[in-house]
Amino acid sequence: MARELTVIQRKILDYIIDRIKIYNLPPTLAEIAGYFGYNNRATVQQHLSAIERKGYIHRNPKLSRGIVLTFEDKFFVPKPVLGEVAAGNPLTIYPDAIDTVALPTVAKTPRDSFLLKVKGESLKDAYIFTGDIIIVNPNIEAVNGKFVVAVLDDAAVVKRFYRERSSIELHSENPEYEPIVIDKNYPNFKIVGVVVGIYRSMEKMVG
Repeated sequence: MARELTVIQRKILDYIIDRIKIYNLPPTLAEIAGYFGYNNRATVQQHLSAIERKGYIHRNPKLSRGIVLTFEDKFFVPKPVLGEVAAGNPLTIYPDAIDTVALPTVAKTPRDSFLLKVKGESLKDAYIFTGDIIIVNPNIEAVNGKFVVAVLDDAAVVKRFYRERSSIELHSENPEYEPIVIDKNYPNFKIVGVVVGIYRSMEKMVG
């Protein structure tokens, strides 16, 4: 039975999962060390040994890319995608699930969080693209510079949030899109939650 990972072990495992999803190959020790800024590969070896002991991976020491995930299906949990959210012009957010996605149980999904699918390219310079799944936490306060999901006139958008003295501005990460400026007292505006994570499928990356 898998045991709980430390914070750095979880980050390393997430990195391994992402590399396998994107490239269909696990990373080498050198790649892990470079990504996390370790000068000594022995430190990586220690973390991988701990992750292996806890039942998440198996390693073949004879191969440079000898990391194999030992997850069974139970390690991946289907989560409902509640609708599409616009990275561009506002879109309707649907009341029922439109899709499901299997997230690894090691993925951080805060309590009460929900998933939405991005549509549009207004956040492309922040590396958020059409088809990405965003994890939204409704229980934390929106602060300047964070990405938020907001409902404006019954349509949902995902943008970078800024609160000014008399207005709220929703900024894109694409110079082709102008900021959306809303009076702070506008009655048909509501922040639904703050974006705390992004999920991108391997099929989308290599397709």
